[in-house]
Amino acid sequence: MSDEIKIGVVPEGSIWNPEAAYGTLHLGIDVGSTTVKLAVLNDDNQIVYAKYQRHHTDVRACARDRFVGAAGLLERTPMTCAITGSGGLLLSQWLGLEFVQEVIASKRAVETLIPATDVAIELGGEDAKIIYFDQGIEQRMNGTCAGGTGAFIDQMATLLH
Repeated sequence: MSDEIKIGVVPEGSIWNPEAAYGTLHLGIDVGSTTVKLAVLNDDNQIVYAKYQRHHTDVRACARDRFVGAAGLLERTPMTCAITGSGGLLLSQWLGLEFVQEVIASKRAVETLIPATDVAIELGGEDAKIIYFDQGIEQRMNGTCAGGTGAFIDQMATLLH
């Protein structure tokens, strides 16, 4: 993975919006069971940089590459950082960064970006979560099983491709 990272070069498949890179930026990284997602937003919640990548079980290398890619484009910019996701706790401890439980992170994002939402469903690689917003906050989650979640859908998409 590391050989693809070049400082100051936008990695292929990334979203890069340098005009939005002002003020304090907010970096979030979601380490899931199959992928690492990194997003940098400004104070107006505009996407400055985003990258989604499969980690192929090498979470540290993939996360490092995502950080290096973002840092190479956003050097010397004040930034807050937080990590979420099923594989994020260990990484947050390793890096000394704030960890936010993934349902809480999803809830905050929905309340901030799409506040009129009644229900949000998130399909992860190993579980599915549903958050109800209409009468207070209620959350449910299935057991850890690939059937009916993102990993299953991903496998079927690969077979059908």
